[in-house]
Amino acid sequence: MTSPPSVGTTANGESAEQSDRKTRYRRPSRDAFSTVTLTFRSDGVKCVGRLYRPDRPAEPALVVLSGGPLGVGAATLEPYAERLAAAGYAAFLFDGRHLGESEGEPRTLLSPTRGRADWEAALAGLRARRDVATDRVVLWGVGLAGGIALDVAADDARIRGVVAQTPIRSGRAFLRSRGVGTVTRGLLAGVRDVAQSPLFGTHTVPVVDEREGGPALVSAPAAARRYRDLAGGDWENRTPARSFLALARHTGGDRDARLTCPVLVVGGTRDDVVPVESVETVADSIPNATLVRLPVDHFDPYDGAGVARTVGHGLAFLDSAVDK
Repeated sequence: MTSPPSVGTTANGESAEQSDRKTRYRRPSRDAFSTVTLTFRSDGVKCVGRLYRPDRPAEPALVVLSGGPLGVGAATLEPYAERLAAAGYAAFLFDGRHLGESEGEPRTLLSPTRGRADWEAALAGLRARRDVATDRVVLWGVGLAGGIALDVAADDARIRGVVAQTPIRSGRAFLRSRGVGTVTRGLLAGVRDVAQSPLFGTHTVPVVDEREGGPALVSAPAAARRYRDLAGGDWENRTPARSFLALARHTGGDRDARLTCPVLVVGGTRDDVVPVESVETVADSIPNATLVRLPVDHFDPYDGAGVARTVGHGLAFLDSAVDK
């Protein structure tokens, strides 16, 4: 596995920091791939994704991507799909129900159970296509989707590999790390949401804490600012409070021993949302896993040099896992 870029100078004499700043503005040429919007239905709800298809080869291996920061959706992974397509892989980037361009009410609901069904529905639709190699499929899930992708692959022997980036393997464990007080308030808010929604509408809580002490899913320092930077000014910082209940029921990991395909697990050593220790635990539980620790926080891999570094490791893994 390729090692992370070292601190120092590049071949042309630039400092690593200068090179990283240039990487922030460098995007692959759109001449190397085409894009098409695809829809599929999951439990009757329309979901939307975009297929990035390279000009060559004729039947490229397929990488299916989903996830991102909790409550934001897959738009933050567009630079990943572009780089994969420029490297000769077909990439299908999709949002599950309740997020992004996909339908589903209430909006921004987090449900691992529905998320799993969305992954399976996306794969079922893609396998009917003839312009990509559906016998060479790799799943790339980020955050909560990273843990769900592992479950999907454990039950589907046709999957050739998985990239699990900062995976949230257990929603229950993730909430537990938020502290007893926050979890208790969140669960009570979830009960209120379920009880009142039929008559009075959805009761919401913040996704990311913008004031200390609220029952938010994420409360890491500077997380609110980083969310706004990534999601844009029109992003609404709220999720139905029943998301707390859905995450509390989600344990995950019981199928890890059944994973037969190679798995790349990626974590950040400065991540205070999904700590690298929890990522290491995921890697330890999987028979054929490679762990990469990157010197990044939770949000760095979505932007600039962090994208290039993360995708670089992913491409090295893909090249060894499948013949594109």
